[in-house]
Amino acid sequence: MSKSIFYHAGCPVCVSAEEEIINLIGADQVEVVNIGEDRSRIGEAETAGIKSVPALVTPNGNVLHINFGASLADVKG
Repeated sequence: MSKSIFYHAGCPVCVSAEEEIINLIGADQVEVVNIGEDRSRIGEAETAGIKSVPALVTPNGNVLHINFGASLADVKG
């Protein structure tokens, strides 16, 4: 993986964190995935080790959970 992947669910906490991440590392260095809109990627997020969103998966595969917007179980419904 050459870019970080930022997963979120579209809540205000997530959107604020998305803006900060893009400002910090640059839009060209991060793929943003709104799993509230693209539910097909929830399994991918789980496989990466994400327990709550917003979360950032680094190019090395490390998961950084940022604040607490929603648990992945809540997003799955």
